[in-house]
Amino acid sequence: MEIQAIHHAQLPFAAVDKAAIRAFYNGLLGLLERTHPESSTLRFETGLQRLDLVPNSSGAVLPEPAHLAFEVRDLPTLRQRLLDAGYALDESRALPGHHRFYVHDPAGNPLEFLEPHESADHTP
Repeated sequence: MEIQAIHHAQLPFAAVDKAAIRAFYNGLLGLLERTHPESSTLRFETGLQRLDLVPNSSGAVLPEPAHLAFEVRDLPTLRQRLLDAGYALDESRALPGHHRFYVHDPAGNPLEFLEPHESADHTP
């Protein structure tokens, strides 16, 4: 499994969930954790893309349908890894030309993971 691309994003998390956030984004997804000038913010990178998770004292998360979408290589491997870790997946929303599912991170933020079908037209 390899994350292919994300846009810069900043997501909230409850400060008490710091270990769970690290385990999810670094351990399960394989994003590299980088030092952030503000020590309370967790920064993860893949290639040139960056994801910052900022502690939020209110515990607020992104409302549906707001979400972060990751393009993934070898989606079935990630799917199984998340299922093995006990995460519930939403696979009910088809997207023509793609395999995809949704999951919530440990802070409750909605995430989408997708991979184009081999036969899909990749033009926007």
